[in-house]
Amino acid sequence: NSGIFLQERYELQVLDSYESPTYPNGQAGSIYKQHVPLLNATRPPGEWLSFDFIFVAPKFGGNGRVVSPGRITVLHNGVLIQNNVEIWGNTEYIGLPRYTPLEKGAIQLQDHGNPVSYRNIWVLEL
Repeated sequence: NSGIFLQERYELQVLDSYESPTYPNGQAGSIYKQHVPLLNATRPPGEWLSFDFIFVAPKFGGNGRVVSPGRITVLHNGVLIQNNVEIWGNTEYIGLPRYTPLEKGAIQLQDHGNPVSYRNIWVLEL
């Protein structure tokens, strides 16, 4: 059970979802607790998984209000699983998503003590 946090706020779930029942908006490729992936493209344990995504950061006005929400498109193992979906706000473990104004933020790789490895990470600012 892991995740990729974009701008330290919005989680793309990384989870062993191969033949594993879990709540739909928490499975691999979900935008955690916001969007269920279109399908489960997870490979068996022991095989590398790939995530390619295009993330458009939210924009905020001078008053901190959302001018345009964040959006994400995700390919999991080469399969489109999120198609330009709107991010509803910060990923919250408990409670509803809400935005906190931020111009830029880092990518965070999460784990919960489960064996997980990341490799070949590419970031291109558009």
